[in-house]
Amino acid sequence: MRTVKIALTDEAILACRDVILTLRPHVDPEQLLTQIREMQQEGYRLLYLTADEDPARVVAFAGYRHKHTLHSGRFIYIDDLATLPEYRAKGYASLLLYHIREIAREEGFSAVTLDSGHGLWPAHRLYHEQGFYISAHHFTQKIS
Repeated sequence: MRTVKIALTDEAILACRDVILTLRPHVDPEQLLTQIREMQQEGYRLLYLTADEDPARVVAFAGYRHKHTLHSGRFIYIDDLATLPEYRAKGYASLLLYHIREIAREEGFSAVTLDSGHGLWPAHRLYHEQGFYISAHHFTQKIS
């Protein structure tokens, strides 16, 4: 049976490194633990799942935080969601999404939101299948 776990220890965070770097290859692996710890101080929560056949191997993760805005009220924002390529389409990401939705329901939040890159069609298909819809465009301006 798959059990969603929360990464609270350094060891658990580091066990997530491979799947995190699959999604975020620009992150310096040597700074990953420090960055996650700083993000946790800002309310970031890191969930993960291990392989059915190897409970020591993290194959999927989700990072989220609670938000409160005038536009949307109280909601959960999913910063990160990824599964190792060889484990995709096996229900890992769906279980993480379900778990986060249950947290939102239990805590009385109005929604769960996320952003996704334009070209990530397999992820978009999953989000639509899970009941998400496109509600806005996300704009970014880099500051140099």
